[in-house]
Amino acid sequence: MPQWERTTCVVCPAQLLGPGGFDVVDRPGSQYRYDPDVGYRTKVDTGVAVCVHPFRVGLPPGAYASAAQPLPPPDQPAPPPSTEQLRLPEDVADLEGWLIAVLRVADPQRMHSALAAAERTASERFSTADVVAAMRRVLAYELASP
Repeated sequence: MPQWERTTCVVCPAQLLGPGGFDVVDRPGSQYRYDPDVGYRTKVDTGVAVCVHPFRVGLPPGAYASAAQPLPPPDQPAPPPSTEQLRLPEDVADLEGWLIAVLRVADPQRMHSALAAAERTASERFSTADVVAAMRRVLAYELASP
């Protein structure tokens, strides 16, 4: 789906596979690693393609590829970020997804304070350069989205 190029992580299988070609889980983790041979995240023990940000791909968690779970109707709204998605990630590769989750749940009237708090929190774990780079990528998309 063309919108997935802008809305998903560069290591998301949605970038290369169509609907139903990957599973969706609720949070990044060590069991879902980037596989450079295929160009996206996979489940370590099975090799199944996995998206770890349901709110970004617009699909609720499901075993769409591994268990042929039916896809939801295309007009279904994207799920909101879960509590799990709002926990600061351990890996800098997941920082962008976390920032998007934080912004998606922020009250529009408090966006400035939500951004400032997210920047402070992220800077406790990640370098300033990494935080600024992730914020720039996120804001370029999030501010342009309807």
